[in-house]
Amino acid sequence: MLLRSTLIYAPAILLTRISALLLLVIATRLIDQSEYGLLTLVVTVGEMTDVAVTNWLRIALLRLGGKGEVSRGSLFLAGRVLLATTALGIVISVAGATLVAPERWVEFSIAVCSYLVAGSISRFALTVLQMQQRHSTYSLLEALRAALQMILPVAAIFIFHNSFLMVSLGSSLGVLIAGVVASIMAFGRVAPGQARFTHRAFFAFGVPLIVMALMGFGLNSAERVFLKVYYDAGAVAVFAAAYALARQPIDMVANAINMGAFPEVVSRFDEHGPSAAADFLSHLMGLMIRLCLPVAALLVALAPAITELALPAEYHGHVAQLFPLIAFSVLCANLTSFVYGDVVHAHKRPWLLSIPTALGSVGTIGLSLLLVPPYAELGAASALAGGSLVSLVACLVISERLTPIPVPWRHIGVSIVIALATGLAASLAAAALGQVPTIVRLAAGGLLGGAVFLGLNALFDPAATLQLTGKLKARLGMA
Repeated sequence: MLLRSTLIYAPAILLTRISALLLLVIATRLIDQSEYGLLTLVVTVGEMTDVAVTNWLRIALLRLGGKGEVSRGSLFLAGRVLLATTALGIVISVAGATLVAPERWVEFSIAVCSYLVAGSISRFALTVLQMQQRHSTYSLLEALRAALQMILPVAAIFIFHNSFLMVSLGSSLGVLIAGVVASIMAFGRVAPGQARFTHRAFFAFGVPLIVMALMGFGLNSAERVFLKVYYDAGAVAVFAAAYALARQPIDMVANAINMGAFPEVVSRFDEHGPSAAADFLSHLMGLMIRLCLPVAALLVALAPAITELALPAEYHGHVAQLFPLIAFSVLCANLTSFVYGDVVHAHKRPWLLSIPTALGSVGTIGLSLLLVPPYAELGAASALAGGSLVSLVACLVISERLTPIPVPWRHIGVSIVIALATGLAASLAAAALGQVPTIVRLAAGGLLGGAVFLGLNALFDPAATLQLTGKLKARLGMA
């Protein structure tokens, strides 16, 4: 089931990540570094507010609304809540704009508010599709969003030139168009009926998630704000560029695994009990580590070539040095959210997640105050890594008290061996080519590293490799 879900969602998630990376490559070359820094701060503030405004609603709907047939009453109730929380988020984001970018707070506010409105519509519609088990439709619409979020911001750059606001509005317009199309397709199959939950049950589940999101500000965004305070938007641009390059490939794999896994976890928990959910999460952990660790190793090994190819000279600086710290942070965050956090959601006790989130935020903020002033971007990456590790350890302790997850030690050991071999092969291949063009060194390192990854997986787990090959063929219509 995990492989099937991963293969269904992977193309759309791959396209969204590629779209984001291509926009990074283009935007860093065509707009000023300070403008790009402000653009990334819009995303930072928008994501932070969006988590409190709409992401909790997605989790609550998936947990309480059921799957398959979705009732109109459930969506009306959730829609009213979404409207109110989005309005609140707009007010909060405007206030935040005056603190984050006081010199251009009007433009910043417009950009963040547009981000929130478009994201709310899109996320709500996509959640309904997920509840309806229409995974292929979901994947197709995410691919549409990825294309629009690439085309429209680039068009805005060429038309309006050096303006973070217009680039941000172009991106939000792409999300809005895809969200409207998703809404038409999703709500056309909604069944009549009453809500499956009450306002009280919805808020009882959702309020702890909102509190957790607010507490998570330090863990998810503090380092960029401190960079802006102690340095300028240009420093934020350098850190954000490195973060995007090191994060996107790992997140792509982890999210593809998790998209179909979360509904399955709560379904198994409800129908077969905690032990069945724990066994499933153990397999999920093993698959995530097996696929994500080698990706992280490739990123670290090829960081100089990736930076040289993707970013203009003024961004190079310490970017390559940031890759290991950011990759480690992303791995910790994915294990926290998609493995141990799922246990807490399955038990319908999301308020417990506020504890690791708060501890992680305290760690990140404390380390940011200590490390950002003397070390700038490197200090920010170190603070993020420290906070992410603290959050992971705390979430692991809490989830183990609810339902222990069997740790797949063999998978982890094998995955470490495969990751080290993959990274070493990629590094040697890139270094052996010397002064050839960067793209050639990057391609050679990626190809050799990928070949080592596939070969070692076939050696250690031939049955799983054959299963994956069969599913790939079936997915591509070759079987």
